[in-house]
Amino acid sequence: MSTTTTPGVRPLVLVVMDGVGTGTGDAYDAVAAAATPQLDRLRDTGLHLEVAAHGTHVGLSSDSDMGNSEVGHNTMGAGRIIPQGAKRVDDAVRGGEIWEGAWQDAVAAATADGSALHLIGLLSDGNVHSSWDHLMLLLDHAKSDGVTRLRLHTLFDGRDVEDRTADRFAARLEEALVERTDGTDLDWQIASGGGRMVTTMDRYEANWGVVEAGWRAHVQGEARPFESVSKAITTLREETPGISDQLLEAFTVVDADGGAVGPVRDGDAVIIFNFRGDRAIELTRAFVEGDGFAGFDRGTVPDIFFAGMTLYDGDTNMPPVRLVQPPTITDTVSEVIARSGMHQLAASETQKYGHMTYFWNGNRSDPFDAETETYIDIPSDQIEFDKAPRMKAAETADYVIKALEEGGYTFLRSNLAGGDMVGHTGNFEATITAVEAVDEAVGRIATAVEAAGGCLVVTADHGNSEDMVERDKQGQPRTSQDGTPLWKTAHSTNPVPLYVVDYSGHRWEPAEGVEAPGLSNLAATLLVLLDLEVPQDYRPALIAPA
Repeated sequence: MSTTTTPGVRPLVLVVMDGVGTGTGDAYDAVAAAATPQLDRLRDTGLHLEVAAHGTHVGLSSDSDMGNSEVGHNTMGAGRIIPQGAKRVDDAVRGGEIWEGAWQDAVAAATADGSALHLIGLLSDGNVHSSWDHLMLLLDHAKSDGVTRLRLHTLFDGRDVEDRTADRFAARLEEALVERTDGTDLDWQIASGGGRMVTTMDRYEANWGVVEAGWRAHVQGEARPFESVSKAITTLREETPGISDQLLEAFTVVDADGGAVGPVRDGDAVIIFNFRGDRAIELTRAFVEGDGFAGFDRGTVPDIFFAGMTLYDGDTNMPPVRLVQPPTITDTVSEVIARSGMHQLAASETQKYGHMTYFWNGNRSDPFDAETETYIDIPSDQIEFDKAPRMKAAETADYVIKALEEGGYTFLRSNLAGGDMVGHTGNFEATITAVEAVDEAVGRIATAVEAAGGCLVVTADHGNSEDMVERDKQGQPRTSQDGTPLWKTAHSTNPVPLYVVDYSGHRWEPAEGVEAPGLSNLAATLLVLLDLEVPQDYRPALIAPA
């Protein structure tokens, strides 16, 4: 690392407060309920704006779609609105692309004598990791293309949809199967399941045991046995009253003789129908990597045809086979900065490390210039997040502050995960603690930026902790029969704050004429603050010299 910043350029620090949006300030707004003196100070001393972080503003299908960390960081880094997630797959469906190539290969494998098609993914209509509509289309095309044996491996949500609705989604899926198989000789069944936070959907290698539990349930058929998915959900809820869907133990559905109804066998075809990569990549690796795989002991790996919904990791080309090709994102803001020769730092705890690197860089894990970029991964606690709600906010701030004090970096970006990860637990008091820890970390970083004569930008990738209750169509809080709130574990469609405080003496004001300001305007804003040329296809900066 060099010992000086780029000559004439002050350090610019970006802090992403994950899941800290701007709410109504009501009794279910954990951000408003938290003590946030540091954010209040930034609002009073610098420029404060609100920007959109959901729906079409971040490339999703409609403005009813919640933002999420993947598309939020993709959009912030890209400086443009890129078709994302469900919309990217929707476009491929409309154009027919999805039913060519890999889909036909999967059908060919699954229709060979005795083979089956396995569909693994999140059973949800939250449109964050998977889409209910996409799953129904896969079933429709499986039927029309002659797939006679089909097994579904269902992961329960409880985060991107109302919690404790797994039974409803399972019932809907059972009905969908009956509609498509009644009066036919099709052998289609739900074969396994489990809650997403304890089964299959780990990310960033935080806990390979989660993926191993899914492997035992989906692939080996050796998880806890139940006669049906409904029996599994009912029993697990009875054993742990109030348990969240996302924490339901992995299970395998068995027949009357106790045998698993749908383990993965040689010759089968397997498709992960999640379109979001961060929680699909590890199971993908378990299926496709060879003897060098070190995540867990897989036992005998079945010889199968495997495909993902889309590309989950561009640098490793994972999965090698996918139904839908991803968008190409070039000239991301960090690529532009790297070409300038400025030194960059990215720091986050493991839960959001990939967001500050892979997604921020346009689906690229490696630095654009290893000589000028440093990535710091701070190991997350392997514990339920509301049990340690401060997470690694202080440690993340420590890295940023140390880098500022040592000098050498011109652009430093970081993510504080607590507002999102603790918000997902539905624990209101713990989320308040998480937000207060984020506020403290922002304050410490602000002090260091001021001492360095730099510029501080603070924003969020989507909302979550500012709206922690389920609401009816009129926006009124929903309660259970005993009057207690139905706590929400999903993201929101609320705007997010944007603070700009320049301690170098430069003065800024809101730019005029920016239509529908959103996260896609952040990249140009950062480049203006760094006095670098903004690419022509970027959306405009939100600030201008005062």
